[in-house]
Amino acid sequence: MREVIVVGAGPVGMLLAGELARHGVDVELLERRPAAGAGTRAIGIHSPVLAALEASGTTEHLLGHAARVARGEARCRGDVVGVVRFDRLSRRFPFVATLPQAATEAVLSTGAPDPVRGATVTAMHQGSDHVRVRAAVAGHISERDARVVVAATGSGGRDLVYRAGALSRHEYPDRYLMTDATAAMDADTSVAAVHLDPAGVLESFPLPDGLRRFVAWDAAPHEADTPATRAARLREAMAVRGEAQAGEGVTAASAFGVRRVIAPRLRHGRVLSVGDTAHEVSPIGGQGMNLGLLDAVTLAPLLAEWMRTGSPPPRLDAWERRRVRSARLSAAIAAANTALGRPASPRAHRLRMGALRALLASPASAVFAHAYAMGFDADA
Repeated sequence: MREVIVVGAGPVGMLLAGELARHGVDVELLERRPAAGAGTRAIGIHSPVLAALEASGTTEHLLGHAARVARGEARCRGDVVGVVRFDRLSRRFPFVATLPQAATEAVLSTGAPDPVRGATVTAMHQGSDHVRVRAAVAGHISERDARVVVAATGSGGRDLVYRAGALSRHEYPDRYLMTDATAAMDADTSVAAVHLDPAGVLESFPLPDGLRRFVAWDAAPHEADTPATRAARLREAMAVRGEAQAGEGVTAASAFGVRRVIAPRLRHGRVLSVGDTAHEVSPIGGQGMNLGLLDAVTLAPLLAEWMRTGSPPPRLDAWERRRVRSARLSAAIAAANTALGRPASPRAHRLRMGALRALLASPASAVFAHAYAMGFDADA
């Protein structure tokens, strides 16, 4: 019997398995994908995560691959409305590190056990002192036992832990287009730009190797999407909002929607859930992956204590409350960011820009930076 089985080898599951191994826990990692993903979804790693991973040496490796965002600028048709200064935060790491998700997974995998790939978990059954995990591995059904199981599957494996329909789910009306493209020649690699436009937001974030991540609010219905029309719509949005030079090289774009799911509990007996399995927030603001990484790095020592003593540590309940509270706060911040980036009438847009300009010129700008850098997380 394993001590812990982690289901899901994305960034959150990989980090949890690596941290458990570092604490001397016998851990097995199961992953449905036959190979590590090459895509680039979440890109930002915030200060609390970098601080939490520093002791293991992981932060040093992450920063060796990352760009560092020192400030964010709110812009409107070329005019800088206000600035959020991460570099003025009283933090060990006063910036946001950005790198493709595949690079993050590669760094986190160095301390984790090799995942059992092609393993699709279909059921979990709790006994008095173990959890039995049923999985299809390479076409064969197998069962394996562990004292504790942690689901880090993302939303796709949520039904393994929670009853179908048990969690409240909010679907936002917003849709977005996204691509990574070569930055304009004069682009500042330390600045993230948020172009606020009456037609909707365009976000631009630095990435390593001269790239930038572009995310634009999309008015077209999803059913009309083709690769060519998505790229054309994104090029048009970039041109209107001041990123025409970078937009010239855009030949493909992906589309995504936004939803919110916050589980009120992360633990049921010997089964726990972390990351998007338990809480899914709008990616506008870039806090979702970081929530999960903080779930993992703070849970690992508690599970190690459980394995040593044979009983769940009393601090596990407090951990659960902190992580749920943090998820709710991040969801609220993400919802505000999503609303701020929606299209608006000319009059509403002028009022919105005036209010934002006044806020970012006041001491409140430091609060914005603290919030966007996850400084209000319960484990920051």
